[in-house]
Amino acid sequence: MVAKLSVREEIYPLKGSFRISRGARTEARVLVCEIEQDGIIGQGECTPYARYGETVEDVAAAIAAMGPSIAGGLGREGLQRAMKPGAARNAIDCALWDLEAKQAGKRVWELAGLDAPKPLITAYTLSVDTPEAMGEAAKAAADRPLLKLKLTGDGADAERVGAVRANAPEARIIVDANEALTLEEAERIAPILAELRVEMLEQPLHADKDEVLREKSFPLPLGADESCHDTATLDRLVGLYQVVNIKLDKTGGFTEALRLKAAAERMGFRVMVGCMLATSLSMAPAHLVAQGVDFVDIDGPLLMAADRAPGLRYEGSLVYPPAAELWG
Repeated sequence: MVAKLSVREEIYPLKGSFRISRGARTEARVLVCEIEQDGIIGQGECTPYARYGETVEDVAAAIAAMGPSIAGGLGREGLQRAMKPGAARNAIDCALWDLEAKQAGKRVWELAGLDAPKPLITAYTLSVDTPEAMGEAAKAAADRPLLKLKLTGDGADAERVGAVRANAPEARIIVDANEALTLEEAERIAPILAELRVEMLEQPLHADKDEVLREKSFPLPLGADESCHDTATLDRLVGLYQVVNIKLDKTGGFTEALRLKAAAERMGFRVMVGCMLATSLSMAPAHLVAQGVDFVDIDGPLLMAADRAPGLRYEGSLVYPPAAELWG
């Protein structure tokens, strides 16, 4: 029986408003791709991201357009050549991995030649707010081992980080500017971040303007997010960043994410595995990629009013490997 592809949108309300430098959101809009063959269904999820010119409608159309190719037997390797990296390819790629695992009666990590996954500590993200409000949020999350803060470049970032550190003195902290800073602002705040024991400053400058980092030295590692998409983007990042953030919606799926991770490690980069606002179906393949990396940020379901069921098992910031009923 030929494989049949379908795609649908699902909307998940967040616990509250989630704000970064680009704006605020109150819900996560995801697309679920299903590929069915002989009564077995593989699933993958993606989150279209406006920063990369993606809309829910366009990505859904791109996924649906691959239906005839999937019915014709297109596999994971062919998919890498047939589609560009991005959310649409991610959903299909992950659905193909899930389908193959179920057909073989094995787990995805076995098919990929990986060790069985172990539980991981994920970062917990604090939404942008006033320094006072972020301090209160940090106090409520002070028992979490790793906190992630968003910066805005509005002049209050140092105060925000200081408030968080004061209220979560033992937590590890990383910060993400989402391209909001100028070079001068990044140079000004970096020593303050280092003094506050921040372990990484992620994407301080816009990806189109980060070449100036090559001539600069910072007192803490810089991470590439919007500047790092897939393996082809790695070479340029040498000398600019020390950490690369792997997200499956950027790489275009689990297949390329594993390749990017291996290449980054060979080249001496530290690795972070991150996520978009999405459910456990998106976090499940990311959990496998995140094994053994320096920073894990797969807290999407923790920010939602309710996750899909079945979902990943979270105990505080400890997240367990996906069950076969969820993915892989």
